[in-house]
Amino acid sequence: MLTKNDPRPSAMLENVSKYYETAAQRVTALENMSWEVSPGEAVALMGPSGCGKTTILNLLGGMDRPTSGKVTAGGLDVGAMSERALEDYRLRKVGFVFQFFNLIPSLSAIENLELPMLMAGLSADQRRGRAESLLDTVGLKAKGYKRPEELSGGEQQRVAVCLALVNDPPIILADEPTGNLDSANARIITKILIDLAAERGKTVIVASHDPKVVEVFPRVCYMRDGIIERVS
Repeated sequence: MLTKNDPRPSAMLENVSKYYETAAQRVTALENMSWEVSPGEAVALMGPSGCGKTTILNLLGGMDRPTSGKVTAGGLDVGAMSERALEDYRLRKVGFVFQFFNLIPSLSAIENLELPMLMAGLSADQRRGRAESLLDTVGLKAKGYKRPEELSGGEQQRVAVCLALVNDPPIILADEPTGNLDSANARIITKILIDLAAERGKTVIVASHDPKVVEVFPRVCYMRDGIIERVS
């Protein structure tokens, strides 16, 4: 696992292009893009819908492959992995937080957290202890046995952040994680994500179109039409 003192980039795109072919045309999502993020860094990708933010997350998360160029995360060549290797990579090396909470409605918060740990081979005691500990860190230990419908939107998203962390991945990818939240809960989730980098050494990459969300990140990359126009 990469740490803050590791000189290697935690996530890197090298001359990456991504095209999507339709019957009528070729759509360019990324154009010859090179970009890197250091271990333990919190970075926001800012831009309008369709600018390439989600494509970057999908490539780094092993959910898509580049048309050309190289995608590296955690020292691994993600674009060259087999499908089986990608499944293990997504389970253990990267955590995802989405705009929609992606919690299983019939399971309690704790049971939602335990499921990927079960897939990773952790014992029942390990699963329960880690799930309770994570919920405690986001102020939800007392609500661990409630189902998603019994939680507010902000509480569900905090559970979703915990879900991304259950197998202790070094990289966290968040796609519009505050899109369904009010401003107060958006600030809570944003702080949790930034603290993951500052306090736990996670590499955190957040895609958003909300300037109030990204303005608190140490580094913001502004995108348009498949390229990064500027960095602040």
